[in-house]
Amino acid sequence: MVLYVKAAEILDKIENKEGAVKTLVYNSKFQNIKQLYALVCETLKYSKILEEIITSTGLLKQKKLKMNVAKVLVYDLLIGRGVKCGGSWKALIMKHRARLQAALARLKIKRKVSRNEDLLPKASQAQGKQLPRYARINTLKTSQEDVIDYLKREGYTYLGRASSLEELQRLSGKRFYCDLHLPGLLVFPAKTDLHAHFLYQTGHVILQDKASCLPAFLLNPPAGAHVIDACAAPGNKTSHLAALLGNRGKLFAFDLDPKRLSTMSTLLLRAGVTCHELANQDFLTLDPEDPRYSQVEYILLDPSCSGSGIVGRMNEVTDSPGSVSTQRLQSLAAFQLRCLNHALRFPRLQRLVYSTCSVHEEENESVVQACLREHRRSFRLVPVLPSWPERGQAPLTQCLRASPGETLTNGFFVAMLERRSPGEQEEEEELTSCEAVTSLPADSDVEAESHDPSPLEAGPAPTASKKTRKKRKKKPKLHQEN
Repeated sequence: MVLYVKAAEILDKIENKEGAVKTLVYNSKFQNIKQLYALVCETLKYSKILEEIITSTGLLKQKKLKMNVAKVLVYDLLIGRGVKCGGSWKALIMKHRARLQAALARLKIKRKVSRNEDLLPKASQAQGKQLPRYARINTLKTSQEDVIDYLKREGYTYLGRASSLEELQRLSGKRFYCDLHLPGLLVFPAKTDLHAHFLYQTGHVILQDKASCLPAFLLNPPAGAHVIDACAAPGNKTSHLAALLGNRGKLFAFDLDPKRLSTMSTLLLRAGVTCHELANQDFLTLDPEDPRYSQVEYILLDPSCSGSGIVGRMNEVTDSPGSVSTQRLQSLAAFQLRCLNHALRFPRLQRLVYSTCSVHEEENESVVQACLREHRRSFRLVPVLPSWPERGQAPLTQCLRASPGETLTNGFFVAMLERRSPGEQEEEEELTSCEAVTSLPADSDVEAESHDPSPLEAGPAPTASKKTRKKRKKKPKLHQEN
């Protein structure tokens, strides 16, 4: 019974975005890791099928059975090697065995398939490109040189800094690179398992996807700065920010989910983070004028999203491209925009990084564009990492996108906004005023005198001043790559 309890707990945590499958399994401390990992992965793979069967048979009406407990039990009964527990759960599931088997048979007939695996979407039958294993060196506890030396003594071969993504794809055996874009990020072959390794267990390295490292790396707060991590759990980005700060300054971290915050607290303790203040609080309820945040100049905003880009949580198995409803995307985008607008209200804010683990334009470029329409006089979009191979959708090519196919990472989106200087704000206001005049519609409230052409008809449209034209010709500075 312990196996099913642990598996159901992990499925709950995956739904709450508390971590990737393998990390959650290893952190469970279950004796038979391989058995638990296999059950969780297979249940996730058939999650939609199992849910349909459970719902159609009314299984959840029996006693107090929860959906994820039912899923692992029904998986083992119908698809796995049989239920491996005794007691009330086994008695319940065996009582409804015939109904559950009949529901599975009806589903196969309906979809005109004969095998269980044929019930899965075709995209799910092949899990796609395997991603390399990324490990970020935690500079709060060690250095890159020490980690590399330690791994060499264990028989690993260090190949230096990679020069292309193709080199990362060809990795095999006990060989590893330093990433070509991000310093302090080591890259191992796809199936390398470091969860039981001493360096991971002691917090010297953090197992974190490359795309997930981008937000803190691009925000790049200096040591001693005051930073807000607005939607912080499960905490990998928070620990990255603390490392960049050198554990100096102040790192305010917020999350509304107490379970995720508890997981985060454990992670930060293992990583040696001490400059943080955790709060079980909704970021939207913060008062930007609160004196506690009077020195905050940097904000990392990674709000709740559809999670459609995360390969490590097996979304490519459990979600089809159309599984996220338009209504849900609109609701998420509205929430994300509220968070972004709220973040820009902090009076001392200089730089903000907005990121999601979503592939949907509604949660990414559309949110940023809507925000800039309201704040364009005060903030501008900053081009970053010009050598990054995948950009935001036009016209927001200053932003970054990431994907398994293009960047060998999870699906991700990152945008960086910076406050304009007072001079820039004045020029942007002048430019906005000119654009407003030139775009004035013909049937506007401006009344022309009888028989006289309107000012817009009489001659060329007003143009920006010479100073403004010069400003518009300037190309924005790109952030330097390390």
